[in-house]
Amino acid sequence: MRQRLKFYVSAQSTSLRAHLLEQVVFALCSWLPGLPGIALRAMAYRLILHMRGWAAIEPGVRICQAGNVTLHDGVYLDHGVYLHACPAGIEIGENTYVMHRAELHVYNFRHLEQSGIWVGRNCIIGENSIIRGQGGVTIGDNVIIAPHVQIMAVDHVFDDPTRPILEQGLRAFGITIEDDAWIGAGAIVLDGVHIGQGAVVGAGAVVTRDVAPHTVVAGVPARLVRRIQRPRAAERRAGIARQLVGQR
Repeated sequence: MRQRLKFYVSAQSTSLRAHLLEQVVFALCSWLPGLPGIALRAMAYRLILHMRGWAAIEPGVRICQAGNVTLHDGVYLDHGVYLHACPAGIEIGENTYVMHRAELHVYNFRHLEQSGIWVGRNCIIGENSIIRGQGGVTIGDNVIIAPHVQIMAVDHVFDDPTRPILEQGLRAFGITIEDDAWIGAGAIVLDGVHIGQGAVVGAGAVVTRDVAPHTVVAGVPARLVRRIQRPRAAERRAGIARQLVGQR
């Protein structure tokens, strides 16, 4: 029983003392609705996590390993959001919105060194999306993640047919999504994928390979649909500007 209790506390918090403080803060503040609740949590949650400015946290947000969570100024956590961090943490950048029932989860019980989730500025993580960060997930600035997206930076090893898959361990290489990308509704991004700047992933796509910058991919598995190019008028203006610079 003692071992199970120790395991529970270690999964929920960074220490027994931190766990007790977090539970008191949650009991007093996590349920209060409206602006008074948001204001109270913006102040009280500084006792249990790292705030770099003021964050708006709605009622019903669940946070485990709060001492490993960093929220920057202007972050918004909607109702039912679930954050589960690891020692390397979850960090959410300025003015990023994490919408209803989204889950950012890094339960690193396998002690993978690269585990963590880092989200940039001005991003949107849509409703019911799941980000698993055992292999490390890095998301740039101005990224749009539509509802029901799954970003899964972890995979099971299953090469030995004589052993249960559960006993064969994990492999995790990590996922990177660069600035200005848009991940369409219901898409799945699998471990080891790098999505380039300004890329678009179509709704329902399953991304198993890298996506080049400024391209559109779709399908199962995701394949190139087209390249995103500047309008011809913009290209002409850019060419004229280059010529003028060259003449100086």
